[in-house]
Amino acid sequence: MRNVINLNQDWRFIKEDTGLPERFPDNWQRVDLPHSWNAVDGHDGNGSYDRGKYWYAKRFKTPMQPLKGGRVYVEILAAGQQAAVYVNGKEAVYHEGGYSAFRADITDLCKENKGNKEDEENLLVVACSNEYKDSVYPQSADFTFYGGLYRGVNLISVPGAHFDLDYYGGPGFNVTPRICECGAAAFELEAWVKNADENFTVMYSIKDAEGLEVAGAVRPADDTKVTVYVPDVVKWDMEHPYLYTVTALLQRRNEAYDEVTVRTGVRSFSCDPDKGFILNGVETPLRGVSRHQDRLYVGNALTRQEHYEDAKIIKELGANTIRLAHYQHSRDFYDACDELGFAVWAEIPFISVFNPDPAAHENCISQMKELIIQNYNHPSIMFWGISNEILIGGISGKLVENHVELNALCKKLDPTRLTTIAHVSMTPFDSPLHGITDIESYNHYFGWYGGRMEDNGPWLDKFHSAHPEICLGLSEYGCEGILTYHGPKPACKDYSEEYQALYHEHMAKVLDERPWIWSSHVWNMFDFGCAARDEGGVSGRNNKGLVTMDRKTKKDSYYIYKAYWNKEPMVHLCGRRYARRAGETTQIRVYSNQPVVKLYLNGKEAAEKAADKVFVFTVALEDGFNTITAGAGNLKDTIVLEKVAKEPSIYVLPEVNERAEGVANWFKLAGNMDLKAPMEFPEGKYSVKDSIEEIAKCPEALKVVSEAIKLTMNMKVAPGEGMWDMMKSMTMESAISMAGSLAPEGFLESLNAKLIQFDKK
Repeated sequence: MRNVINLNQDWRFIKEDTGLPERFPDNWQRVDLPHSWNAVDGHDGNGSYDRGKYWYAKRFKTPMQPLKGGRVYVEILAAGQQAAVYVNGKEAVYHEGGYSAFRADITDLCKENKGNKEDEENLLVVACSNEYKDSVYPQSADFTFYGGLYRGVNLISVPGAHFDLDYYGGPGFNVTPRICECGAAAFELEAWVKNADENFTVMYSIKDAEGLEVAGAVRPADDTKVTVYVPDVVKWDMEHPYLYTVTALLQRRNEAYDEVTVRTGVRSFSCDPDKGFILNGVETPLRGVSRHQDRLYVGNALTRQEHYEDAKIIKELGANTIRLAHYQHSRDFYDACDELGFAVWAEIPFISVFNPDPAAHENCISQMKELIIQNYNHPSIMFWGISNEILIGGISGKLVENHVELNALCKKLDPTRLTTIAHVSMTPFDSPLHGITDIESYNHYFGWYGGRMEDNGPWLDKFHSAHPEICLGLSEYGCEGILTYHGPKPACKDYSEEYQALYHEHMAKVLDERPWIWSSHVWNMFDFGCAARDEGGVSGRNNKGLVTMDRKTKKDSYYIYKAYWNKEPMVHLCGRRYARRAGETTQIRVYSNQPVVKLYLNGKEAAEKAADKVFVFTVALEDGFNTITAGAGNLKDTIVLEKVAKEPSIYVLPEVNERAEGVANWFKLAGNMDLKAPMEFPEGKYSVKDSIEEIAKCPEALKVVSEAIKLTMNMKVAPGEGMWDMMKSMTMESAISMAGSLAPEGFLESLNAKLIQFDKK
């Protein structure tokens, strides 16, 4: 029978490209897996992180096998971003792509196990690299590409006849349940067997959640496909994620040779442009979050327990969907989603920057095959995502062609699920990327990077009117919230916890009023690492999470969604970190899913209000410390606030005032330009129609552009720094259009007037 041996303990690691060692390197650092060498520098704010080729080594004994002809495989659950695997000095496999599992048959490279002699130990070495490679996606993106063996390593020992282990890291067994009108379900079963003769059969068993066998079938090993019916089936949904266990047993006469088990759920789903998402025949708007896999000072080297903890925090929120951005996630997290009841959007890292090199496209195809083949049996996964914000670098016929091919590949490998795409905000209504996938979504940051939060609803309605045939979702939306910053007048780009909460108050209501939006995903559930970022006084991270990167603190914005989405009664007092307040009066906000909330000030009832989710009170604090309590029925929440003469200066990010002064100074230096006159684009001069990369050829022009982006979007753009790789292909015209109302009237014109003063290099 199959024997899976965990190899996560007692590795040796060296953060140097030393080359392949001839013997076990006892002098290297001892580490256990999962492990990443970017666990700290991937988000510690030092402006960069280590991208190199480093080495891991491990000793192991060849597993004893009772039958002749047995095989031994090494299974790497993920290695960021490229890896070469060696056994006893010989290469077993080379793999490109940092987020999927891969295997290699190492039988012929292993020493024979005759007993306990030390010289029979095998040397397993992995050269792991997160260096940039132009044929491997992601090319560039707004997150850290952590290096390391960050999901663990297994040995798999199987008899000579076994379920296929060689096909893109898959299980060798697919289960496809389909609901029948009579209340039963048809389980389509197919297994792939290697090295079996006419003496072998595959025995299928289906057990319910209580462990009782409800159906079974037997097929010859060379013709395994069969449909098995289960009467009175229990359906899988978000409230009751009922799982069946399906086993394929490879049998030779009276002996079991190999076994594969999967858990599956019986559900039907579809999308309608006017009705939104439909699960098991019931209209079910999907409302949830996006998730990156890293944690503070752990990087992406999470344990199974930590993956489950993430899923439970999201479940507490009341979300029913998760977009797993922007790559294949751990099988542990998919397992958690199966068990807890989430509709999952799974995608490959075809993101931000398109490389027309055919080798890069082949890498996309390979990663898509691995994603689908390895995760086909997870009932939580309902959508395959083919790209994210890929038009940042512009469009081409080849880009469109590649999308059509990727979509066709998804449909060929898995016709049961829907395909989708995440458009960058500036994707035109008439883009040729529309209509390729089954359903579509947009990433919009109106109210943060550009525009006002109030622009979101009208834009969604306008697109829906222009494209009544498209099922539309909102794949990203959000804004930064940093626990240090507070104030009585929260505003866009002040990074305050209060503005983030106001923004999400508005967005939760916008989405609640539009059930035809098939899905929405907050960006992001957790703060995450992006070594290139430096804004809001916090570098190395994206701080749009509803929860901090260490999972210790749920921001106020977390609770507005809990009020909308979680049916359990709740009440939450906002502003507990805005603990020292000045002024005659102060505003107290309460989130609750109850109809009436009472507010108490220092033990006395101050007010009672009826509202929908958001309750706003104005109170006059007494000098010194004040106890504030919000009550809704038997529920209560209490905070302590101090009335002070002047609020701490740390509550306000210095850049907020500096930016306003900078914009004013920008126009002052523009002089007497007629900013209402048509813009000119003289030949041989730079203009807003040139790409940032082209403008960078002139240092003086680049200085102007960098200042413009800093003033409008508070982002650093310079070669080799910040968001350069993502934004270099954009024109300044498109960049400023993304900024929307953050760029004052006349800003684009004044920028163009400055740029046309410089000769093209």
